[in-house]
Amino acid sequence: MFHYTVETDKNLDEAVQSLESSLQEEKFGMLWNFDLRGKLNEKGLEFEKDFRILEVCNPKEAQRVLTENTLAGYFLPCKIVVYEEGTKTKIGMPKPTALISMVEDDTMTAIAQDIEKRLISCMENSR
Repeated sequence: MFHYTVETDKNLDEAVQSLESSLQEEKFGMLWNFDLRGKLNEKGLEFEKDFRILEVCNPKEAQRVLTENTLAGYFLPCKIVVYEEGTKTKIGMPKPTALISMVEDDTMTAIAQDIEKRLISCMENSR
């Protein structure tokens, strides 16, 4: 699978807040909290699903991956989505290892594995 997704009984705002706290513990900051439904509705398009796209970054890790291989910049910052589906809220992300596999660089794969493990931990702690 190219993604990792967890479910929670928290509502969307609670899940985002919990995730932001968990990310801060791993030194990831939330650069952007994009309200997709709000933006589409603003443009006159109907979209009823509450759907947030979060861009998160750990500056130290960003420097590390870009120093190692500039192509990693194509995958930065990391994206995490939070949305409601039925009675559950889902928190998911494209796996950094799946994305970086396109670069075909063993050192980058090892770095992506570390970042992925940490982001998964943040997602799990936010449930």
